[in-house]
Amino acid sequence: MSSPAEEISALLAERIAAGDFPSAVYLVAERGTVVLSDALGHAVREPEQRVATLDTVYDLASLTKPLVTGLLCARRIESGELSLDDEVAKHLPEFDREDKRKLTVGQLLTHTSGLPAWRPLYIEAEDRAGALRAIAEQPLVYAPGTRVLYSDLGFITLGLLIERLAGAPLSEVARSEIFLPLKLKRTFFNPDQAFRTETAACELGNAFEREMCQGLKVRDWANWREHILWGEVHDGNAHFLGGAAGHAGLFSTARETFSIARQFLPQSTELLSPETCALFRTNLTEGLEEARSVAWQLAATSDSTAGPALSFDSFGHLGFTGTSCWIDPEQERTFILLTNRTHARTLPFVNINSVRRRFHTLAAAALERIRR
Repeated sequence: MSSPAEEISALLAERIAAGDFPSAVYLVAERGTVVLSDALGHAVREPEQRVATLDTVYDLASLTKPLVTGLLCARRIESGELSLDDEVAKHLPEFDREDKRKLTVGQLLTHTSGLPAWRPLYIEAEDRAGALRAIAEQPLVYAPGTRVLYSDLGFITLGLLIERLAGAPLSEVARSEIFLPLKLKRTFFNPDQAFRTETAACELGNAFEREMCQGLKVRDWANWREHILWGEVHDGNAHFLGGAAGHAGLFSTARETFSIARQFLPQSTELLSPETCALFRTNLTEGLEEARSVAWQLAATSDSTAGPALSFDSFGHLGFTGTSCWIDPEQERTFILLTNRTHARTLPFVNINSVRRRFHTLAAAALERIRR
């Protein structure tokens, strides 16, 4: 009879062989203790081959939203410096416009702001300083608070808001308030060149975003990256914003991702009060398309990747590069799966949501077997 870890590893090895992703690293923890973990496949296939290990650093992509931006916002909500009900224009005068004057911080954090999902700021803004103006000038696609529409632009705005409040770059704020206190050694924005060979590679150039721009009928642009994105952020807007932004740019390992994930549970948090952790399991979008809390999606969302094995108020997030983190507060469990699905593959990239659900189901069953 196979062990619980072998069943999970077999699933991921099967999907590597099928071409869904070249590598996978996973970690499953319960009550603050890592119970299961493994690394499979190649973190790099081109221009050379490097095997994935438990220490491989991955581009976490949109896991940046909860693990950095959501956590930093929660700290400011706890201190009273920020409120979910604050109008964004109170902190960012660029949003003092007729259609956005009443837009709130809470709406940005729950993707109910009405801002578009995405725009290529690297084409539409002249420089980093112009990115916020470009977002503020975007027409809203619906009235704030009436729908959930996942928006990179909303979290880019939150990252810039944090910078405005702190008077320092987001990367420095994250380092001083998260990375250093938690003694993280392999978590950062903009990996040093020395870390490149220890990082999982991503896409060749920007083919995916080029297709998106064609669909939006955006003007031609001559500055596309043409090389393997390895040791630099995959997301084009994060790259334009200097590698550190509120929506993407964070790099980390599975174990250090777990160290940050522990901050969202009242039993293990070191950076928040236990009471503040209620923000992450509370549905703030009742009656709308998705169940959303502060910076996270809830398992109560009908098509979430949590799967049936996680409790109803579990919260999680995905990253476009093939990463995910789900936290079950009822069972004090954390499920982390890191892949680099955009690497060594032509478009389209594989939708791996069914793999994520199966991973959670197998991992939860494994924890139950180990308990017995």
